Amino acid sequence: MMRVEEIKEFLPQRYPFLLVDRVVDLDLEAKTIKCYKNVSVNEDFFNGHFPQHPIMPGVLIVEAMAQAAGILGFKMSGKQREDNHVYYFAGADKVRFKQPVVPGDQLVLNATYKTEKRGIWKFYCEAVVDGKMVSSAEITCAKKEL
Repeated sequence: MMRVEEIKEFLPQRYPFLLVDRVVDLDLEAKTIKCYKNVSVNEDFFNGHFPQHPIMPGVLIVEAMAQAAGILGFKMSGKQREDNHVYYFAGADKVRFKQPVVPGDQLVLNATYKTEKRGIWKFYCEAVVDGKMVSSAEITCAKKEL
């Protein structure tokens, strides 16, 4: 399990754009990760999306999945940000949204490594709330040395 302080060792994002609260399962043999994002009514984006019917923007759900994939990529490669490496979110394919995410939900972010070629990593990701998939995507990350 990784708490937010350890997550910050791998991701460059900080509040309000750090969208992974906890890593609850990391299996390097199976090349999978499971993370949580607790969605609070106090999130800044709810002020404008939408005040009378707050829902989490889909792009932020995709970003949360990409952050989970980035942590998995770092752990698989044995690198950290401090090693002058960063993962850039390079693309999202086959993105699907099944239902809205609202305040009080806990997003379960699952990422599975698919392929890597010349520093370009591909992952299959899902976001789940209460056992139901709310979003899925194929995420591409580019690992760069700074």
